Amino acid sequence: MNHTEKLAHYAANLKYEDIPPNSMAEVKRLILDYISCAYGGMQTESGRIAAEFAREFAEKGKCTVIGFGYPSAPYNAAFANAILSHSTEMDDADVLAYFHTAPQTVSAAMAAAEWVNAPGKEFLVGVTIGSEVVNRVSEATNPSLRNRGFHTTPTAGVFGAGAAAGRILKLNAEKMVSVLGLSGAQASGLMEMYGPSMAKRFNPGPAARNGVTAALFAERGFTGAETILEGERGFCRAFSDKYDLELLTKDLGRDIRLPIEYKPYACARPIHNAIDCALLIRQKHSPDLQKIASILVKRHPEWGTRYHNIKEPRNYHEAQMSLPFSVAVALVTGKAFLDQYSDENLKNPEIRRLAKMTNIADDPSLPRGVSCRMIMEMQDGKKMEVQVDYPKGSQQNPMTEAERYAKFEGLSHKVLTKRQRETIIQKIAELEKVKSIKEFTSLLTSK
Repeated sequence: MNHTEKLAHYAANLKYEDIPPNSMAEVKRLILDYISCAYGGMQTESGRIAAEFAREFAEKGKCTVIGFGYPSAPYNAAFANAILSHSTEMDDADVLAYFHTAPQTVSAAMAAAEWVNAPGKEFLVGVTIGSEVVNRVSEATNPSLRNRGFHTTPTAGVFGAGAAAGRILKLNAEKMVSVLGLSGAQASGLMEMYGPSMAKRFNPGPAARNGVTAALFAERGFTGAETILEGERGFCRAFSDKYDLELLTKDLGRDIRLPIEYKPYACARPIHNAIDCALLIRQKHSPDLQKIASILVKRHPEWGTRYHNIKEPRNYHEAQMSLPFSVAVALVTGKAFLDQYSDENLKNPEIRRLAKMTNIADDPSLPRGVSCRMIMEMQDGKKMEVQVDYPKGSQQNPMTEAERYAKFEGLSHKVLTKRQRETIIQKIAELEKVKSIKEFTSLLTSK
């Protein structure tokens, strides 16, 4: 079997009992984080537009649009929910900050599960498979894929979305090959998304929709290329100048790789190390912000000066991609949650002044791609320096259970009651006992 066929065989045959308890616990954390972000997203303009789209085109609707209380077709519900859950920029990230797992993967899995009224165990297995597939495709093609200007979340993510949906539809290995082939035929998504538009919010939507569509087509006998990943004109060669096909299937079936991290801050994941640096300096030294002369942020060249170097963001979409603004708002307010990326703070003179004096430099001596060293110099010449290699929410510096629940509350308190949140949390904890996914999705309304 080639790599595509091996992945397909694995995705078609993995059982709930094959998944280690620690991996299942991670999947449940991922689902809760996804739901948290989706409720935050329903309060954004990009989320509202996506939900209205799903409502307008709700033919054969029986799949949930989170928080809005109406159903839609599986591909449209997946499309809308992926955008909803990505619209706050607080959704999960992989350890190298290349992609988000949940928006396209969980959205596709949930839509497929509702379409066939699958039990909770099948939903969990689908999310596990989809999460692993997107990570393997990313590992095989990055950083070249990203450096060429492709966004990993939708390009690699469509394979995860397709695999998740195909597994829940109980497709055999032969049809799962076609799911991957048809998913890859639709792979798309660009990194030209760091401006004031909603482009980044949109990217996981087509991946979720296309993955579901690929699975539904394959279920009906529509075939896809069996060499979609490794072929001469396949995904890896088309999207990456430097790829490693062996990573697609290395230790497949022996090691379920879920390198998932969670965000405490409402901005691009590679910015989080800089925010942690700013908060550590603020906590330890309490600098007089009026007397700061300069702020230098040294980053590993993996992200370096090429990304997030936006000193004067024009709206909150752009502010969430701005390292200087994020550092400044953290220094002034002590926080970097969704509320901090507000129009009021975009106009705040002190935040704007600090953002303008925050400079970024490459430092290849830093140990990790997301590592960051901050040097703050005061007007009297005093310097404060701190380095963060593993940001809050990483596997080495994880968010606590209380912090994850507080994130859910922070993103949903305007649209959910405390009782609703508690019920959702409890249902996620016991998803393997749920006989119908509707027992879970019926809870995903709003007050």
